[in-house]
Amino acid sequence: MNVQVSPRLPVLPAGSSKLATADCDIHPQRNSDKDLHPYLSTRWIEHMAMFGSRPRQAYQAGPAYPKGQPNAARRDAWPPEGGRPGGSLAFMRQQLLDPNNTVLGILNATGDNGQSFQNREFGAAVCHAMNEWQLHEWLVPEPRLRGSIVVPYEDADAAVAEIERYAGNPHFVQVLMLSRTSEPPGQKRYWKVYEAATAARLPVGVHAFGFGGYPASGAGWPSYYIEDMVGHAQSSQAFLTSMVVEGVFERVPGFRLALIEAGFAWVPSLAWRLDKLWRRLKVETPHLRQAPSEYIRQQVWLTTQPMEEPAHRAHVLDAIEWIGWNRLLFATDYPHWDYDDPTHVLPMPVADDKRKGFFLENALGLYGGQ
Repeated sequence: MNVQVSPRLPVLPAGSSKLATADCDIHPQRNSDKDLHPYLSTRWIEHMAMFGSRPRQAYQAGPAYPKGQPNAARRDAWPPEGGRPGGSLAFMRQQLLDPNNTVLGILNATGDNGQSFQNREFGAAVCHAMNEWQLHEWLVPEPRLRGSIVVPYEDADAAVAEIERYAGNPHFVQVLMLSRTSEPPGQKRYWKVYEAATAARLPVGVHAFGFGGYPASGAGWPSYYIEDMVGHAQSSQAFLTSMVVEGVFERVPGFRLALIEAGFAWVPSLAWRLDKLWRRLKVETPHLRQAPSEYIRQQVWLTTQPMEEPAHRAHVLDAIEWIGWNRLLFATDYPHWDYDDPTHVLPMPVADDKRKGFFLENALGLYGGQ
C-alpha cells in the first residue's frame, strides 16, 4: 500500500483508537553514522570513516537498485525537525504509534546494519552498536517499542555471542536475520544461531532482503527495482523451503520462525508443492517426521505487509484460512513507501475475534506479551 492519496483524519491522542494494534515491522533509521559512535570503539569509528560499509554485493557502494523515493520512504515521513524518515522517535510517536493506537511495536533495524558486510569483524561490531543504539535511543525512552537483536549471522559464533549478551533483556523480543543469506539458511553452519535463539526463548525474525553475495535472480542481476521487490517473496520462499527440508524445525525443538515483509498468500501453494514432492521423495529426508506443511503450520508466523490485494479482496481470506488466522502478525513497514495502513488492510467483514488476533493478540502470543 503506497502513501495516502486522500487526507487522513487528524492525529488522535494515544489510545483513542477503538482497536489496539501491534505493529511487527517498524524500521528505525539512524540519521548518520555518527549516531553509532557512542557504541563503537575508536578502531571501528576510524574504519567506518575511512572505508565505509562494503556489503556482499556486486556494487562498490549504494543499493543495487535505486529506490522509487529517497530512502524508500513515504513522502510525508520526513521529520519536520530534520533527519531521515524513521530517524525521529518523537515524529514516529506522532505519525505512527499514537494514531494507530500501537501498544506493541517491533523494531527491525535493517539497512546498513552490519549483517551483510564483507568484513565480518567490522560487521559484528556494527551489529552490536545497532543493538545498543536501539536500546538507548528507542527502547528505553519508548515503552511501547521492543527490539530485534541484530546478529552477524554469517559468523555463527559471533551471532551466538550477541544473542547471549541480550538474552533475558525484556527490551528485545526476537533475533533478526535477512532472507538472502550466503548459503541456504537451513544448512548446518547456521544451526548454532537457531539453537541460541531458542535457548533464549526468542523467535528468529527473517526480514526480506539482505546481501548474500549473489544476485536476487538465479540467472543474474535483474534490470529493475520492481524485480528486486517481487524477489522479496521469492527469497523468503527459498528460505522457508531450506529450513523445512534441512530439518531445522525437527532438529531444534521449540524453534519459532517469523517471516517479515514478504507477504503471505504464497504459503499455501508452496506448502502443497512441498507436501506432494515429499511424499514421493521422503526416503531422501528421513529426518522429517511429518509433512512439510505441518512444520509450517506449527512453527511459522508471517507479517502481513505487503498485504496481498487481489481484484476481489475477499479472495485473500482463502489464503488466511489455510495458513491460520493465529499465524499472521500485522505490520505497517513504517516509514517505507509501501506502508500498510491498519484502517485499510482488512476492508471485508471479519469476525471480531479474528480481527483482534490479526491486529494484536497473535503478536502478544509470539513475543510473550512483553
